[in-house]
Amino acid sequence: MNTKAILVATVFVMGAAIPAKAQVVIDMSLLTCKQYMDADPDRKELVASWMSGYFSASKNLNVLDFGYVERNRRVVGNYCKRRPGETLMSAIQKNAR
Repeated sequence: MNTKAILVATVFVMGAAIPAKAQVVIDMSLLTCKQYMDADPDRKELVASWMSGYFSASKNLNVLDFGYVERNRRVVGNYCKRRPGETLMSAIQKNAR
């Protein structure tokens, strides 16, 4: 068999196996509680992590307390269930410690 043909076929198959990823940009100031609550678990985790870092930086905190992260996730989630039209940033500002 032709070595060049095998090499080209291998590169083609490997390239086809790599999933295409669309770039997603989210304006966090516009994200509503409903959008956050309806997101898939991976997206929710990413958004929650970003928000935790954002608000920790705004308070000039450089320590990550997992107890507070979990508490804030639970409290903000409960708040968002009752107020789906509110922005997530507003919900976090009102509830996070």
